[in-house]
Amino acid sequence: MGGLFSSQSAVIAVHSAGEWAKKWQSHTQSNKLMIIDFAASWCGPCRSIEPAIKEMSARFTNAVFLKVDVDELPEVSKQWKVQAMPTFVLVKRGQEVGRIVGAKKDELQRTIQLHLNM
Repeated sequence: MGGLFSSQSAVIAVHSAGEWAKKWQSHTQSNKLMIIDFAASWCGPCRSIEPAIKEMSARFTNAVFLKVDVDELPEVSKQWKVQAMPTFVLVKRGQEVGRIVGAKKDELQRTIQLHLNM
């Protein structure tokens, strides 16, 4: 379990469609909140919010954080109708429960806390 200032990031980078399918299947059989970070290596706002996402993943250990590069997995991005980066999709029991478009750290943190407390 990571502490508040743990340097251990719990963000799982997904690099293949097969890996995505496994993570998704596992999630749909769980009650955990999943936060999918759709980003791109060339996206400045994605890079600027990355430390905050790593910190949140270490703090909110009862949630699953996945990172999907839209250029690496365009089919997954299309499936989730991602049109701008970064986009954070919050999913619970296989259903989208929230979406934050843009590097809005405070809004993302509030939305995660809201859904973890439900």
